[in-house]
Amino acid sequence: MEADEPPSTSEISACDVTLLNGHSSEVFICAWSPAGSLLASGSGDSTARIWTLPPGASGTAAQASLGGAMVLRHVSGEGGAEGEACEAGSSEAKSKDVTTLDWNGEGTLLATGSYDGIARVWNSAGQLQLTLAKHTGPIFSLRWNKRGDLLLSGSLDKTAVVWEAGTGAVRQQFAFHSGPTLDVDWKNNLTFATCGTDTKIFVCRVGEQAPLKTYAGHANEVNAVKWDPSGQLLASCSDDGTAKVWSLKQEAPLFDLREHAKEIYTIKWSPTGPGSNNPTRPLVLATASFDATVRLWDPTTGACLACLARHKEPVYSVAFSPDGELVASGSFDRWLHIWRVRDGTLVRSYRGGGGIFEVCWSRDGDRLAASFANSTVAVLDSGRLQAA
Repeated sequence: MEADEPPSTSEISACDVTLLNGHSSEVFICAWSPAGSLLASGSGDSTARIWTLPPGASGTAAQASLGGAMVLRHVSGEGGAEGEACEAGSSEAKSKDVTTLDWNGEGTLLATGSYDGIARVWNSAGQLQLTLAKHTGPIFSLRWNKRGDLLLSGSLDKTAVVWEAGTGAVRQQFAFHSGPTLDVDWKNNLTFATCGTDTKIFVCRVGEQAPLKTYAGHANEVNAVKWDPSGQLLASCSDDGTAKVWSLKQEAPLFDLREHAKEIYTIKWSPTGPGSNNPTRPLVLATASFDATVRLWDPTTGACLACLARHKEPVYSVAFSPDGELVASGSFDRWLHIWRVRDGTLVRSYRGGGGIFEVCWSRDGDRLAASFANSTVAVLDSGRLQAA
């Protein structure tokens, strides 16, 4: 099957999709607010945007009733939606690609990380609240802790910084990596993990001057780290083609997952199992790889449960639905696929106008968004996703 062929009669029609147009460059990331119908996106055009999605089904009718997005400009005289503009594609704009963003737990604040090394905090109305300037290189990842009082960022400058959410003050800077810090993730309100190009993973705690744990099992740069819902297991993935599952109780990985043929770009835990809102459903780990596949794993045995193999190019993003029943994958072949977790079958598919950088589900699972290299964001509703 060629990448431009419909995968099956389950293809979602363009008329059932709401397209969000406004960015003028690649849209690297998107994230739903946990508080409602707001969707944030970050782009290479030096802006983030906050979109308000109308109630009801996605599609042509919804697109017609869309209002304008709030534009969060990452530029020199910035001031939220009214900040100074610059030409997309200029050196000034390019230096401020929005590479990462994250909502706090209440959906009242949006943090953005930029290629200019500055983290910014905005309110849900798109107004700039804090400018966080400590890093000396591009920010690749940032995360709010669950309590929302601390923000964690990781940068090309090899460090991770913990910021006070109320004031923007630096609580602590962690300089353990010998190469760029690629990803960060909180275990709880004070403990977190970082990974980087130096092949190392560090587990750190605010207030401590040395890592609680150092994991050194990967043979190439580590692209992502994620804690499971219970905070007991840490997953990592690497350009060495492996993913690993770690426990604080031992130095070696619990499981070394080696069935991918190329680099693994990202990983996600299902929102199920111990410590989740769905404790009776088994915990599952998903890995997305440049080998064009997504694999689902049992983290209690290390067994591969399914290989999802309909993509034709690298898979950059994977996301579980909030109930853990579906998993979405987005690839540079332009296809967004939605799969059933329990048996790995393909449920629905949508082909966008460019490669896909990110897919994300709304908090209640009624909508799925994807961000594309052709400067668009697509929104689909899950009722249509599950209808064969």
